[in-house]
Amino acid sequence: MRAVICTRYGPPEVLQLADVQRPTPRRNQVCIRIVATAVSVSDCVIRALKGPLRYQIPLRLLVGWKAPRRPILGIVLAGDIESVGRNVRSFKESDQVFGMSRWAGGAYAEAVCWSANTLLARRPKNLSYEEAAALPYGGLLAMHCLRKAKIQPGQHVLVYGASGAIGTAAVQLAKHFGARVTGVCSTANRQLIESLGAESVLDYTREDFVSRSERYDLILDAVGKRKSAAAMQNAGSALAPGGRCISIDDDFPMPKQDDLDLLQRLAASGALKPVIDRCYPLEEIIEAHRYVELGHKKGNVIVSLAPRS
Repeated sequence: MRAVICTRYGPPEVLQLADVQRPTPRRNQVCIRIVATAVSVSDCVIRALKGPLRYQIPLRLLVGWKAPRRPILGIVLAGDIESVGRNVRSFKESDQVFGMSRWAGGAYAEAVCWSANTLLARRPKNLSYEEAAALPYGGLLAMHCLRKAKIQPGQHVLVYGASGAIGTAAVQLAKHFGARVTGVCSTANRQLIESLGAESVLDYTREDFVSRSERYDLILDAVGKRKSAAAMQNAGSALAPGGRCISIDDDFPMPKQDDLDLLQRLAASGALKPVIDRCYPLEEIIEAHRYVELGHKKGNVIVSLAPRS
């Protein structure tokens, strides 16, 4: 089968399209024929493994010192259950699923075997495979932050970086939980964020949210401290009494199956809309990684493995 392998850390060009053996599920695994995956910021971080040394060492210990232990990257997918191990009862052949692995990776391929206990749910019938693949990464990380903040109805939430994968999900999920949402993004993305339910949208290139008179119960940094450090330096002064400022980089999120199931229900009802910027074929995954690393994507970048007509 076709797969994209990463045999060393470096720029997008280290990724190579190769033929590898198709996997067979063990007794507690499911084999998924992948129709779509996503290039997440996390994928790019693992592939490049660059940044401050204090982060590089833990990452190398976790994923491999000189190269990824699992050379096929990719933590998000949507596809069909092709076969199941003999102990699996939660899924059956031909089930259409989407989900995200915490550790396994392997989604940059035509098939992967994941534990049946991996974060998997049935694909909402109103979504394409590509749209379903755009749900888990941003949705689960946004959900982690909002639950950590104990979001309540009526609160005023500011989402910094509202146009990315995490930000577009956070805007919609905060609305679902009854919050009033302000999104911060560039001029080009203003209309998108308004369409997702934000009551107000601030252009970070023209104004600083800290200098405004509004105060927020929660400020969610959805882009990470490497990019938001300057903007978030005085964010505490924009908080209402008892308010919290949370960054996606504050801890190591542990997504939960209950949260994926909620994303599934919200998407099925139309209350959560996946946002896709671009879709690439597997053969162009290097270009997909280059685009994600520019840091200007809207929502998600998807890689399609669907047969070409």
